[in-house]
Amino acid sequence: MYSVADYGIMIADRVRMEAYMQALRSAVRPGGVVVDIGTGTGIFALLACRFGARRVYAIEPNDAIQVAREIARANGYAERIEFLQMLSTRAVLPEKADVIVSDLRGRLPLCEHHIPSIADARQRFLVPGGKLIPQCDTLWAAGVEAPQLYRDLVGLWDETGFDFDMEEARRIAVHTTCKGKVGPDQLLLEPQSWATLDYATVESPGLRGTLSWTATRTGTVHGLVVWFDSTLAEGVQISNAPDKPALIYSRVFFPWEKPVSLAVGDTVCVALQADLVGADYIWRWETCARGAGATRPLKAHFQQSTFSGAPLSAKQLRKHAADYVPVLDEEGQIDRFLLAQIDGQTSQEAVARRAAERFPARFTRWEDALTRIAELSQKYSCSRPG
Repeated sequence: MYSVADYGIMIADRVRMEAYMQALRSAVRPGGVVVDIGTGTGIFALLACRFGARRVYAIEPNDAIQVAREIARANGYAERIEFLQMLSTRAVLPEKADVIVSDLRGRLPLCEHHIPSIADARQRFLVPGGKLIPQCDTLWAAGVEAPQLYRDLVGLWDETGFDFDMEEARRIAVHTTCKGKVGPDQLLLEPQSWATLDYATVESPGLRGTLSWTATRTGTVHGLVVWFDSTLAEGVQISNAPDKPALIYSRVFFPWEKPVSLAVGDTVCVALQADLVGADYIWRWETCARGAGATRPLKAHFQQSTFSGAPLSAKQLRKHAADYVPVLDEEGQIDRFLLAQIDGQTSQEAVARRAAERFPARFTRWEDALTRIAELSQKYSCSRPG
């Protein structure tokens, strides 16, 4: 969850804000309706009002929406912005929107449920011919010579200095990603477009594609760096490419299992894949490097995945199997009991007192159970109609 300070950092990114402001100015028409998904502290909703929107539906599950409400009131827009504290996929709106604006990216556009949320909003909220901001994102990848970045992520496990075998930790590290702080002069294999997300048509959250290079200069490649170019509106773009001004969105570094020395004419092929699993993405990157010449000798073959970068035990993995038969532990039994008491008639104090009687070893005071039921209520309960 973002903090209010995090939203402040986003607003302080002038390149980002100028681009979004320009896109909103070009899309919003006087009397129009706008949906702002992931409104945070409400800056896009405020701008939409400034540019003439009759009504803005500002959607945000984070408690920062309370700050957005106060900011809207302080700026005279409280009557024109309706705030909904929920996921956009759960929202039901009384009218269609002329514009949907969002910035649900993380380091890359493939972030949590970004794509399913936009696809859902486009289908349910947008009028035919309505505007989406952003319109599309293009993802790029390049082979990078980054010894320090590689050392900070992977190589440090080879240099602990205590004369212990740290190979298991290194094995996990090579299957993880990190911020790709590199400059354009470090791109040893030139940028290639990997995939494009057209938000007017995208349905599937998964992406896959193959990248191929022939080395044009000698050097050592430590992995891939991936970034995006975003078209917010016609003629309005932002990018977190290595040769662009720094944005809040950092590039992403995908390390190789080992650095690979390349000579002119060597070839590299990478199959890059991203699949949404649960709440986040699993990334896979398979690399094959071959030498130049008629025999094209194999120089490297790596198969990596962020799934292998998670230190999961066999016991935990077993719980993901389709044939696993789960049994509730005490914590699960408590939650089931508490949820069963939420009937629209019983107060949280009464539920907490019942829980303390039912689970005396877990709750020595009913007030302790109140904290637990309040957390569940915040997550699952809804306001009474009217």
